[in-house]
Amino acid sequence: MADGLANSPGAQTRHSHAGTIALGEMKMDIDRSQLVEMLRVDEFPRSSKYDPIWVFENEMGPNVLWITEALSQVMDLKPGMRVLDMACGRAMSSIFLAKEFGVEVWATDLWVTPTDNWQRIREAGVADSVHPIYAEARSLPYAEGFFDAIVSLDGFHYFGTDVHYLEFYMLKLLKPGGQIGIVSPASPEEVPQPPPEHRSNEWHWMNSVDWWRRHWERCPGLEVELAEALPRGCELWIHWHEALDPTGMSHQGEEGAASELAQLRADGGRHLGFVRMVARRTGAAE
Repeated sequence: MADGLANSPGAQTRHSHAGTIALGEMKMDIDRSQLVEMLRVDEFPRSSKYDPIWVFENEMGPNVLWITEALSQVMDLKPGMRVLDMACGRAMSSIFLAKEFGVEVWATDLWVTPTDNWQRIREAGVADSVHPIYAEARSLPYAEGFFDAIVSLDGFHYFGTDVHYLEFYMLKLLKPGGQIGIVSPASPEEVPQPPPEHRSNEWHWMNSVDWWRRHWERCPGLEVELAEALPRGCELWIHWHEALDPTGMSHQGEEGAASELAQLRADGGRHLGFVRMVARRTGAAE
């Protein structure tokens, strides 16, 4: 896939609530080669192959291809594996995993319809290996022990903070010996109370990396293999905003994106970043 999604519909236009917007109608005058360079990050060479317009038009937060590649670097993904991608959003992470690793992915989300994701999946050429599913995190329609691996990219913090969640709802879907991995927003350090002045109340939900490690260590039948602050997490988040801003495509709107970027710059990675965590279900393999 040397050209990634270079020939996808997003390569020439993007869609908004107002209709189709041409590349030349972006917030700033910018060409495709500049967009490609803006999204090029040395530690994520796989992500750099994908069409930047496709990446921008489907964004729902920090570059999901970067964080998916970051997680793939610390998980054992092999061709033919069955993978649950929980809270997949617009299925970009699912498409990436299928293309890059030859795995079969169940792209599961509550807010984006399977019909919308199916169109993206077909256009990406992975209709045989990515299956769009509509499901709530506590009502997952899968057989116990069905998946070889489970991932969640920038979504687990919405449903996984319940101390019983993994034990009662998710871990049983994973084969014994299988891995579960997440990348989610988290503070590299414990957040002081009251929180730093540069952080708005919108971050009230954010837990620390150590909190996430302790949270998973309490779960029966789960062995934590890695729990760390994603290297350069805040820096990458800032980079994403700086690349996205000239396009005018942010789902947050210009004011919301500017506010988040200002807080990230003021924080400098002290209390805004990501947790990268991988654990394995214990027990005898079937």
